[in-house]
Amino acid sequence: MGVNRSGYYGWKHRQIHKPGWIVRRENNIELVRGVHIDHPSHGYVWIAAYLKQSLGVILSDQYVYRCCRFSGIKSQSRRIQTRKIREEKVISPNRINGRWETTRPYEVVVSDMTCFYHKGTLYELTLYVDTFNNEILSYRLSSRRGDRMTYFDGIKDVIQRIKKEQTSQVTVLHTDQGAVYSSRSFNELLSQYNIIHSMSRAGTPTDNPIIESLNGWMKEEMFLDFQLRKADDINVFIKRYMHWFNNERPAYSLKYKTPVQYRMERGFY
Repeated sequence: MGVNRSGYYGWKHRQIHKPGWIVRRENNIELVRGVHIDHPSHGYVWIAAYLKQSLGVILSDQYVYRCCRFSGIKSQSRRIQTRKIREEKVISPNRINGRWETTRPYEVVVSDMTCFYHKGTLYELTLYVDTFNNEILSYRLSSRRGDRMTYFDGIKDVIQRIKKEQTSQVTVLHTDQGAVYSSRSFNELLSQYNIIHSMSRAGTPTDNPIIESLNGWMKEEMFLDFQLRKADDINVFIKRYMHWFNNERPAYSLKYKTPVQYRMERGFY
């Protein structure tokens, strides 16, 4: 076999009496593998941040990358589905126009609706997200196609949170040109509470990149990491996921802080 006697017995000895660095690597690989099994949609940088955030285990990004490469761990992804663009009437101009820098909560809120199937039923999930820390301020889930109340109930939740903070500062709500967002009743509701409406250009999802990106990540995590297909109660599942997203999920854009942690560390309670 081309292996001398001393080399073979040296190798065999190392299998029984492993050096400390090999033992540590094997233990760390098991930690990495455990996170990957629970969250297969994420890569090595996120895994390193999650280990630090959740378990207090500090491993460098490159070390976690080597562990993944050594053990064959690879992130997964789902096939992206696209929706046909519908022409809608423009009610408000794009007041954001790429300027997403914020200094406080509720300064700029974005909203969108995304769809997914669960056990043969199409669900529509409407989200309202604070761009200050990517915190989900409100969500509504419905199995009725085109359910307008998910949009109205969601924005009412946001309004209640703003009123609770007793802030008189202006809030900008940025959306696409969907039928509900461009309806007169929706815009009249916004005008009553000092909320300025900003809209993306027709057929231009890049005008609202924050929530478009979050929609993709959330569905990846729900299907791959949290096994949405196996959930018995979809409402309980979504509620738990939203709590995890806001309170336990480290985010790259927040320097691997959770949305709630990021907000509180900046003095907003």
